[in-house]
Amino acid sequence: MTATVVHIENVTKEYAMGHTVVKALRGVSLEIRHGEFLCIAGPSGSGKTTLLNIIGCLDRPTSGRVKIEGHRTADLSTKELALLRKKRLGFVFQTFNLVPVLTAYENVELPLLLLGLGAAERRRRVYELLDALEIGDLARHRPDEMSGGQQQRVSIARALVTEPALVLADEPTANLDSATGTAIIELMYDLNKKKGTTFVFSTHDPKVMERASRLVHIRDGLIDHI
Repeated sequence: MTATVVHIENVTKEYAMGHTVVKALRGVSLEIRHGEFLCIAGPSGSGKTTLLNIIGCLDRPTSGRVKIEGHRTADLSTKELALLRKKRLGFVFQTFNLVPVLTAYENVELPLLLLGLGAAERRRRVYELLDALEIGDLARHRPDEMSGGQQQRVSIARALVTEPALVLADEPTANLDSATGTAIIELMYDLNKKKGTTFVFSTHDPKVMERASRLVHIRDGLIDHI
C-alpha cells in the first residue's frame, strides 16, 4: 500500500476582516499519497492557496486535523513546525522568492546551510540539481541576470535540494509565458517520475492539470469533486 504523506480531515479556516468573518475553507478532507503529482484546481478565491498553506504548515487551520507523515501538526510547537518545513517540505512560488543578492548557487545552497550540512555535501547536491535542471552554467548568476523561466528553475532546485517528502507549488506557471510554463511543468513531472518526489500544485493552468496524477477541484472552500 502506498504511504500517505498528508492526511487532512474536516479542515476549516476562517479569517477576520474587520467585522466580517471570511470562511476560506469549510470542511475539507483529503489524503495525499507518496509519489503523487496532484493538482488542486479552482478559481481565484476558491481556497486552494489557503489549503496549500495549511498543508505546508505556513498557516494553522481554525478546526479539523492535519497530519504530515503521521505527525499531527496541532501537536507541534512553532519551532517543531519550522523544523518540519525545513527538513521535509519544499516550496515553489509563482513569484520565485529568490534572494536577489545571492547567486543561483547560493539561493539553492541556503536551505542546506540552515540544516548544517558540510560544504562538500552542499556542493554535490546543489550542482546535481542545477545540472539536472539545465542551469549549471548559471550557478554564479544573480536573479536579475536570469529570465523568469531560469529563476523558476532555481526555485525548483531550492525546493528539492533538501530531498523533501513533499513539494508544494503555488501557481508555479503564473508569471511565465506559455512555452516556458510547459517546460517547467515537464521538468517537475520528470523529477516526480525519476525521484518519486510528491508534488502538490495549486493552479488553474490547464497544462498543469493535464499532467496531474489526480485532480482535486475546490470551490467556495469545499472540495467540489475528485
